[in-house]
Amino acid sequence: MILHLFRILYQQRSSYAVLQNDRFFFVDLTGGETPLHAERSAPIQECKILPPTIPSKIIGVGLNYRDHAQERNKTIPSEPLIFLKPTSALLANNEQIVLPRVSARVDPEGELAVVIGQPASMIPSVEDARRCIFGYSCFNDVTARDLQDKDVQYTRAKGFDTFAPYGPCVAIGLDASDLAITTRVNGQTRQSSRTSQLIFSPEYLVWYVSNIMSLAPGDVITTGTPSGIAPIVSGDTVEIEIESIGVLRNRVQ
Repeated sequence: MILHLFRILYQQRSSYAVLQNDRFFFVDLTGGETPLHAERSAPIQECKILPPTIPSKIIGVGLNYRDHAQERNKTIPSEPLIFLKPTSALLANNEQIVLPRVSARVDPEGELAVVIGQPASMIPSVEDARRCIFGYSCFNDVTARDLQDKDVQYTRAKGFDTFAPYGPCVAIGLDASDLAITTRVNGQTRQSSRTSQLIFSPEYLVWYVSNIMSLAPGDVITTGTPSGIAPIVSGDTVEIEIESIGVLRNRVQ
């Protein structure tokens, strides 16, 4: 059974909840990783959906689909190409992506996000890494493409405020090995692929990153984007949809 866990703001308090019939039912995570009971509820229209977790860091992975590496004229990496996005860039579902004045081209990048569920450091094997995954979510690795090409480094191009839309929920109990992933702009498909096309699997990435830096519960590893990158402009609506997880939707201003 797949559980879709949301983090919401209701009456000025943030809580975890599951959505059923247009109501959020609150859950208590203190007893374990997977909530089992939901006793209180609130109507969906009175709640604001927040980013599903509060990560201490967001680890991005570049060129993790072969077709994207090819469209960028890059060599297929022999090991994961990782970078950090600041948590100040986090953006919730339905909030607005703000285009920076210093960039002439900004692209959305639809990605599967791996959410860490327990402290992890120096994980001994890829199989052991599976136990550290809490669930999966949708992520938009918004990128100022012209600045990325100019800087070579990724920090400025991917670090602007609002450049890390994340959500709307965490899917728990999900097999993420072969999920459809789609990016739409104003209803038109820009990117379409499956997670089975990833060069490095989510479990491999968790293992790899844990042997570089300690991972904390709530941390996010984004797994890379498929081909089909193209710019967005003010007034656009971007949707990242991943099978069995949901749709992350943000307008652009």
